[in-house]
Amino acid sequence: MTIDDSIPFLDLVTPHRELESSLLQVLRSASRTAAFIGGPMLTDFEESFAWFCDTRFCVGVSSGTDALRFALIAAGVGTGDVVVTVPNTFIATTEAISQAGALPEFVDIDERTYNMDPNKLKEYLETRCFHDEKSGKLISRRSGRPVVGIVPVHLYGQMADMDPILSLAENYGLVVIEDACQAHGAEYFSRKRNRWFKAGSMGRAAAFSFYPGKNLGACGEAGAITTNCEDIAVQARQLRDHGQSKKYYHDREGYNGRLDAIQAGFLKVKLTYLSEWNAARHLAARHYVDLFESSHLTLTAAPTLPYESEWVHAIYHLFVVRVPNRVALIEELAAARIGSAIHYPIPLHLQKAYANLAYAHGDFPVSERVAREVVSLPMYPTLTPKQQARVVDAAVSCLQRQPGSASQHLSCNTVHAQ
Repeated sequence: MTIDDSIPFLDLVTPHRELESSLLQVLRSASRTAAFIGGPMLTDFEESFAWFCDTRFCVGVSSGTDALRFALIAAGVGTGDVVVTVPNTFIATTEAISQAGALPEFVDIDERTYNMDPNKLKEYLETRCFHDEKSGKLISRRSGRPVVGIVPVHLYGQMADMDPILSLAENYGLVVIEDACQAHGAEYFSRKRNRWFKAGSMGRAAAFSFYPGKNLGACGEAGAITTNCEDIAVQARQLRDHGQSKKYYHDREGYNGRLDAIQAGFLKVKLTYLSEWNAARHLAARHYVDLFESSHLTLTAAPTLPYESEWVHAIYHLFVVRVPNRVALIEELAAARIGSAIHYPIPLHLQKAYANLAYAHGDFPVSERVAREVVSLPMYPTLTPKQQARVVDAAVSCLQRQPGSASQHLSCNTVHAQ
């Protein structure tokens, strides 16, 4: 086997080769006009991405972390507040909360979707908080601080169960900011409103990351806020540009969080292909499931495959399986020149960076169990059925020798057609 036979975890080369002419045209346009910050390329992308997400406004910023931080600040989250999220996510989610001046507190995840469990959120609000009659605020018993917001994370490309989350938020007067950094184009069917919604269109605002490996990735760092609230859009534009309402007139202290025009131009080019790329990822996910289900692994040896409920259209930013001995699986894949990754090995409540929050092992058992077992397999639009067969053959070979109990948690693995 030669190095050319390797299967990367992520293929960022092929799409850029295919789009090279269009991407170079963006560079030529920027260099000929010197429109490097702001300008028509930024506006064009913001309008296009707002339309794609079914929202009124899009504000381009320098990263997904800035997008979530600015969205929280613009929504009124500030110093001394508490924002509830999940421990099973990348640290940028909680960094944005902390950098907005608030304190992150956690609720556990649903073991099938790996997203926020609405029942755990309900339990948190009912039993770990109390209503202060004097201030009229919901107070966390843990920290003694007012709880003001919820950040559901649409992990791996699948939206959280937003109907009950939004209902709880409404009941308790909390703002919902979606972390949609892995969910560009994912959809959710609201049983309450009887229609489909795009990721980024359901909360007060949402944050997207365009890190190169995302379904819609820049050629560098980039992010965006989507919202239907004009006031949040206005504030976010000020926050990204040193608090300016116009040049040298600063209504507030802000940040240097602008989206470069060149990156916006690249993103506009790629956005044209995003639906096609997402469909290819979904097709690849279904093929993975078919391959694993036809492998005739025993119940105890079979991996837990992604679960996609009937009320979502996932876009498979990642294809994540669970196995009892992931070290052996990763080594087997590496020996076969197949890339893999772990998203994420340590839940945030157990990270050294958050030792000051004083959480302990066992506080969020589902997140902890999932973190020990997850492995991300190769997933990208140009992944071929032949490559997928090699991935599954290598995985099955390993799993047959390493039977475990991961699949005993769930026996129903479903990927629905879009």
